[in-house]
Amino acid sequence: MQTEKIIRPPSGYLTLGVFIVLLAAGIYLMAIRQFGWGTAVLLVDFILVLPGLIIVNPNESKVLTLFGKYVGTVKSDGFFWVNPLTSKKKLSLRARNLNGQQLKVNDKMGNPIEIGAVVVWQVQETAKASFSVEDYIQYVSIQSEAAVRHLANSFAYDNLEDEDAGITLKDGAETVNALLEEELNERLSRAGIEVIEARISHLAYAQEIASAMLQRQQATAVIAARKLIVEGAVGMVEMALERLSEKDIVTLDEERKAAMVSNLLVVLCGDRNVQPVVNTGTLYN
Repeated sequence: MQTEKIIRPPSGYLTLGVFIVLLAAGIYLMAIRQFGWGTAVLLVDFILVLPGLIIVNPNESKVLTLFGKYVGTVKSDGFFWVNPLTSKKKLSLRARNLNGQQLKVNDKMGNPIEIGAVVVWQVQETAKASFSVEDYIQYVSIQSEAAVRHLANSFAYDNLEDEDAGITLKDGAETVNALLEEELNERLSRAGIEVIEARISHLAYAQEIASAMLQRQQATAVIAARKLIVEGAVGMVEMALERLSEKDIVTLDEERKAAMVSNLLVVLCGDRNVQPVVNTGTLYN
């Protein structure tokens, strides 16, 4: 695997001055009818001097190769002169966004889900990006999709039955994003790519099971809410019976206690307003 070699070529301003001088000399020789010398000077000027001038903009680089051999990479921005026979390939070092398409995959439990991710990446080692892979942009796209698929297969969308089952795609966002970023850095290191940030941007059940899963989630939420209501109601009934006994307000036998508990639970656990019934007799009449 090719290792990046950073070079800093000489300034292009001095070479530009040489180019201007040779150009003037060639024109002068042509003017005095020294066509042979004038032509030679101009050929040297336009073939060996001018093609070697390069401009490197901020957050860009130039990868240089000479007759199929990697010479080095210019990462410093400015105006330079390099060997005019070298091949010069421009590579951007700016951060880029990859807004991945929404993928339909199965989670760890086998449920079909839709998932997508946003990846922020940049070229870190230009030699690997140029020579280790065919097309580093396409390489990033394909490997990112593979990493997202692998991540979706490794975790369940949600733990509907076991709350302590572990990390899920829905609730473990920070951990899942960190694992995705780590896997992408490992996959893309071959191409000299550094992943700055990777996050899940879309997560949902597939359309064919979305309705059923929504009903299941709603049923789970209702059961959890009812459980909490019942626990609170039992505590309130217990407290009421204890206070009545402590204050010696009324003496209740077991049958009257059962009736009172039943009535209180209906009042506290019901989801509608209770209509009172006035009993003008006794419990037994």
